[in-house]
Amino acid sequence: MSSELSGELPGHEMPGEMPGYELPLRLFQGFRLMIDELHTQLARQGHPDLRPMHGFVFQAIGPDGTTAAELGRRLGVSKQAAGKTIDGLERLGYVVRESDPRDARRRVVRLTERGVDSLVRSARIFDQIRARWATTLGPDRLRGFETDLRTLTPSETFPLDVPGWFNAD
Repeated sequence: MSSELSGELPGHEMPGEMPGYELPLRLFQGFRLMIDELHTQLARQGHPDLRPMHGFVFQAIGPDGTTAAELGRRLGVSKQAAGKTIDGLERLGYVVRESDPRDARRRVVRLTERGVDSLVRSARIFDQIRARWATTLGPDRLRGFETDLRTLTPSETFPLDVPGWFNAD
């Protein structure tokens, strides 16, 4: 949105105050900067094929694995879309399909050693990015910002349905 328009928008009558629409854009921009840096670093560390959606997929698979149908529900996408994602990640060596020892009819998707390695590396990279943000903002301001975000957002679980939520359908 152009800066010429921002002064004309309703709800932006206070000079020097950020217009309401800018807050979600700034939050998203911060998220995007972190994720882009994460993937640049992951590529340098041997994971060039990972995409932002894959992190949500890995979290939705979890430590115990899951079925394609359940993965689709967790991600907010169809079972077919989840299956296609699983196929791609299986080809890249990040996941494997195995028979469920409790029910041979079920196929469970699990992270491989390569998948777990990408998560371990991601955690380290996020810690490095956070440390740099703490240096830029100051540790107290960053902690305060994190506390404020925890106050404003639900604490139960993190939504993993971002792929489905962003879907234009």
